[in-house]
Amino acid sequence: MESPVAVGPLVVGVDGSEASLTALDWAVDEAVRHGHPLRIVHASLWERYEGTVPAWSTDRPSGQVLAETIVSTAADRARRRAPGLVVTADVLAEDAAGALLREGQDAVVLVVGSRGRGELADLLLGSVGLVVAARSHGPVVVVRGDRPALEARHQRILLGIGDHDLDAPAVRFAFREAAVRDVELDVVRTWRRPAPEPVDHPLLTGEPRTYFEHRASELLDKALDPLVREFPQVRLRRSTVEGPAHRVLTDRSAAADLLVVGARRQGRLVGLELGRVAHRALHHASCPVAVIPQHHHAPSEGEQ
Repeated sequence: MESPVAVGPLVVGVDGSEASLTALDWAVDEAVRHGHPLRIVHASLWERYEGTVPAWSTDRPSGQVLAETIVSTAADRARRRAPGLVVTADVLAEDAAGALLREGQDAVVLVVGSRGRGELADLLLGSVGLVVAARSHGPVVVVRGDRPALEARHQRILLGIGDHDLDAPAVRFAFREAAVRDVELDVVRTWRRPAPEPVDHPLLTGEPRTYFEHRASELLDKALDPLVREFPQVRLRRSTVEGPAHRVLTDRSAAADLLVVGARRQGRLVGLELGRVAHRALHHASCPVAVIPQHHHAPSEGEQ
């Protein structure tokens, strides 16, 4: 029996940029697929810079007008795209990253665009998207990629399995996504041979390539088998590929509608907790990227 799905809104951040409108469209479609309400948020600190208007004045600050226009336009766009979808929209008087991280605490998924308004065109990923993906407590989808991926034409979800992905939230997220979309789940475990081992190494009783590939296949089975039983309807493709995971998954994303990767969280807000695979995917993938945190308790001083 499938585990209960978390209830709550799917939250998308908008700022009026083309990238955020693309993220909004993707979020609308995703909310419809899963039956979640959609919450649209726009963070604006216009009051800090323009100040409040006297009660007797009939003028409205330009920052307030812009913020309200961005939100109302986004809500209208969402309702036109999915007339039956429950949509709420708000302007939040906070910085963008902080507002989205707070909203994400109660969201089933937090969706952001690949870059924001005013970001330099040559930036691969906007600073807000990077911070949110690296610090969010829950799943984050950064919407990027080419038109076929954004329109879900490939009919494939791509999942990368890492060393710590036994019973990982990322694996469950990918299976559920494939089941809801009724598409193939392409699961990849990469492996690499270390520096040349001595001929008489006790583990290398056969061809080294065969040994390391077999280990990768075993890990893949351990990570997938419980979910295969839980989601028997999902069409599964398993692959073990030699090479660096960040490069293999980025290349393979060209034939996927969504790339799902895990990110370990140590429980302490120190720096950006992403990892090399997720970081490269967010900057270079050819499709939207779902970053699914796996919370890991890091021992404090004195703990063994």
